Formats: sequence, structure tokens, C-alpha cells
Amino acid sequence: MPEEDASSSPQLTVFRGSPRGGTYVWSPFVTKLEARLRFSAAQYRLGGGSPRSAPKGKIPYIQLTTPGGQTCTLGDSTLIIRELVENDILPDLNAALRPAQRAHDLAIRALMEDRVYFYGTREKWCDNYMEMRTNMLAAVPWPLQIFVGWLAQRSVTSGLYTQGTGRLTDEEVAMFKEEVWDSLNALLTESVKSDSRKNSKTNDDDAPFWVLGGSEPTEADATVYGFIVGGLVCTA
Repeated sequence: MPEEDASSSPQLTVFRGSPRGGTYVWSPFVTKLEARLRFSAAQYRLGGGSPRSAPKGKIPYIQLTTPGGQTCTLGDSTLIIRELVENDILPDLNAALRPAQRAHDLAIRALMEDRVYFYGTREKWCDNYMEMRTNMLAAVPWPLQIFVGWLAQRSVTSGLYTQGTGRLTDEEVAMFKEEVWDSLNALLTESVKSDSRKNSKTNDDDAPFWVLGGSEPTEADATVYGFIVGGLVCTA
């Protein structure tokens, strides 16, 4: 949960952009990182921050302070989680997975982060640009919003064309998005029927279940959760 850490433990601050807390942000990667921390009951603080101050130029990023007072800043949600696991700050959720399960977990994450992300970026910055600009540049004075928004959209559009999503027609993007979400829905439909959930002590239909159908979450769960939430709360 986001709160103060004990002085004898590393202090972790998650910079998630605005707002600082109390609500979800539009970035699926911010929600992914926070979900991952909550799965492990890790304590952390929330900070604002901006891409300009981020080590890799994007949100989220973290600041980690050791009990000895050493501070480091880390960017990229996947690299952050990997670093925290390697330093025993977070447990390795995938440690008990078989090789095939690890590959399955990685494929799910790649599907969301390397395909769905770009479809969503196109929808936000190309199909619903005015709504995106209004939200993302709310703190920027109005005359500057037009110029900064134009620069941001031009950069995003160029990146999407280079990546490939910008070369697709609207109909092709819609087809690919439907394919991904239908496949994910089918996977979750199977996971909710898993033996581990059936054998739990509750028969509550709202009881948690996990993407791979196991009794505990894996890295894929944080990613899927982040993208589902991001899709639900983003008005662009």
C-alpha cells in the first residue's frame, strides 16, 4: 500500500504523473507497477513527476533510497520490477513457473505492451486528439497547449508510423484490437474456471483469479490489470 516505509527498510517513491494519488491515471504502465507492488504488499510513496525528470523520459519511474541513505532513480516499469526483484525488495512471482509457463506469461505481457499499447496510443493521439491534449496538457497555459500538443502529436504519429501501427487503416486497427481483446477474454474465461479457484475456500463468484489459472499472481497479472484499468478510465 502507498504509505511511509520503516526507517530500516528501503524507501520507495513511485512517480506517476498527475494526480498524485486517490485515483487511477491513464497510463497502463503506472497501474501495472502499482499493482505489482500491491501484489507483494510493498510499501511505497506516491510522487508527481514528469517525463522531463524521468531517467528514460517516460512515466512511471521510481526513486529508491536505501537505509544507508543511497538514492537511485529507475525508469521503465519492466526494468523497475526486475531491479526490485534482483535486490530482494520484491519476491519473484514467476520463480515457481515451469519454462512453458514462463514463456506463456512473457507472451501475454508482450501482447499487451508491444501490440495493445500502440493501438491505444493511436486511438488517443490520432482518433481522440483534442480530448488527449486537454487532459495531458491541463497544467500548460492555453496558448501553449496548441503548440506543445502539436509537437507531441507529431512525435507520436511519427513513432507510430515507424513502428507500423501508423501504416494501418482504421479498419485494420479495429480488427487487430478486437482479435487481441477477444483472445484475452477467452483466456480469462478459462482461467476463472481453474481448479485452483474452484478449490479455494470461497464460492464467491467475485473471488480473485489469475491469468495463468494458478493460485498466485504472476507478472502477467499486473500487466493485464494495468491495461484493462487504463482502457476503462481513459476518456480519450
